Amino acid sequence: MANVREAIFRSVAGALLLSALAGHGAAGVELDGPVVQGGLIFGQAPEGSRAWLDGQSLMVSPHGLFLIGLGRDETDARTLEVELPDGERWSQTLIPEPRSFDIQRIDGLPDAQVTPRPEVLQRIRDDAAMARRARERRDARTDWDAGFIWPLHGRITGVYGSQRILNGQPRAPHWGIDIAAPTGTPVKAPAAGLVTLTHPDMYFSGGTIFVDHGHGLVSAFLHLSEILVESGQRVEQGDIIGRVGATGRATGPHLDWRVNLGDTRVDPMLLLPPAPE
Repeated sequence: MANVREAIFRSVAGALLLSALAGHGAAGVELDGPVVQGGLIFGQAPEGSRAWLDGQSLMVSPHGLFLIGLGRDETDARTLEVELPDGERWSQTLIPEPRSFDIQRIDGLPDAQVTPRPEVLQRIRDDAAMARRARERRDARTDWDAGFIWPLHGRITGVYGSQRILNGQPRAPHWGIDIAAPTGTPVKAPAAGLVTLTHPDMYFSGGTIFVDHGHGLVSAFLHLSEILVESGQRVEQGDIIGRVGATGRATGPHLDWRVNLGDTRVDPMLLLPPAPE
């Protein structure tokens, strides 16, 4: 598991350096986090500041904290602007460092394994709509500011950004990290937050929990065998929220953990400290 994380960070070393340089801007604005495809950047500005990304207003906490998410396929330069309480303007250009993602091509599969049956398409659409609604919440909580811990430890069997092309048809990329563990293994909240969705049996993800960490940053925990929290419940970092399973479209017991900032899917691995051996 440590080797997976080390490989990722070797591939984004230049982006980490760029981020560090950006953090020493004038006017007391600091940025922390890799400027890389799939990265999540943590911003700090003086209290009372306002911020925009490419002209779109960012949510800034009363203490000047804000977030920027970079998607898997982003390559264009982004412009961050911050207006300080005295009216002074500060800006920084963010150019996402590209990454290489694992692409697998598999041909000769029966159509039933590539395209969902017509009778389940409405269920898939309903699940997707439910997930979108749960991610629409925006509030000033900054539970993410305390950092993230591993929700459990185990062998990494899937990584962010990988993709399969089945019978010539590109599937959606994998948006999280898969951590293999026996069925029933406790899953911990990696950061504090508010539970905004629980579902025992979504078509693809099976037993599912969403935890909102504030500012639209949401963790999703998929394929659970048991859900131990309720929608509307607050959880603290390290609380046990569910148990590993193989529900939904899963080939074996594991946790699929995903993180969204609004509509932008970011790499959970980049939020974590090194795992113990």
